[in-house]
Amino acid sequence: MPNMSKNTIKTYVLLAALGGFFILIGGAFAQGPGLMIGLILGLVMVGGSYWFSDKVAVKAARAVPVTEAEAPALYRIVRDLTTRANMPMPKLYVTPSLQPNAFATGRSPDHAAVACTQGILQMLSEEELSGVLAHELSHVGNRDILIGSVAAVIAMSITFLARMAMFGAMFGGGGGRDRRNPMGELALAILAPVAAMFLQMALSRSREFEADRSGARLLGTGEPLARALEKIEVGARQIPMDVNPAQAQAYIVNPLTGRQMSAAKLFMTHPPTAERVERLRKMHPGAAGF
Repeated sequence: MPNMSKNTIKTYVLLAALGGFFILIGGAFAQGPGLMIGLILGLVMVGGSYWFSDKVAVKAARAVPVTEAEAPALYRIVRDLTTRANMPMPKLYVTPSLQPNAFATGRSPDHAAVACTQGILQMLSEEELSGVLAHELSHVGNRDILIGSVAAVIAMSITFLARMAMFGAMFGGGGGRDRRNPMGELALAILAPVAAMFLQMALSRSREFEADRSGARLLGTGEPLARALEKIEVGARQIPMDVNPAQAQAYIVNPLTGRQMSAAKLFMTHPPTAERVERLRKMHPGAAGF
């Protein structure tokens, strides 16, 4: 799969950003001890996000493993696609949500999982489902699942620690009171999670375009995924899904689409579906960049 080195660089940037945010927030409480505590927490969270990202995502979605006897078509499609891509077979899960959607997770192709909602299995044809699964397997093959998982952990962890920092600034926690700057601490508590969120959104949008392109190339056409995205977009607007916003970037279409404000394009976790569909329909074997 393409862009291996690019994704590796992005991963290192995310890891450095996560550690840096923890250090900054830790330093807001107490200079030396705070920095050390922040560094230790950062290292623990980075390690945890690497090793357990698949389990966290699957549990958050309330997904359950599905057998081949229970979902023969799903297994048939995934086995065909992984054979074409020369990838190992991922673990397959189904979530109870009726919203049509899907996501992939895991730190590497050997430790990957793909989850489909009940809604997407009911709504899409096998050809359209193949487009969706080719997209998700492209995420796995490009090794950018780790990027999205770490980005989600950044958003959740930084928000948690920022709230601790804000509490300390407002109620006088921490040592070295003469040297404290409550207004600076409040500003840090607000800006740190915002910065983490922007990083998460930008990475998520770029990953979706690349997975669309890689999935279309795997199938030899972008049309099945284009049709699937149109149906999923409509379903996501009509059928709500209870998803932690920090996990929304993992899905093929933002599961919170129905709640988004039109003025919130800057905060979108995914490129506009219409733009993705247009790009896919311009792709064909032999076209530049296919």
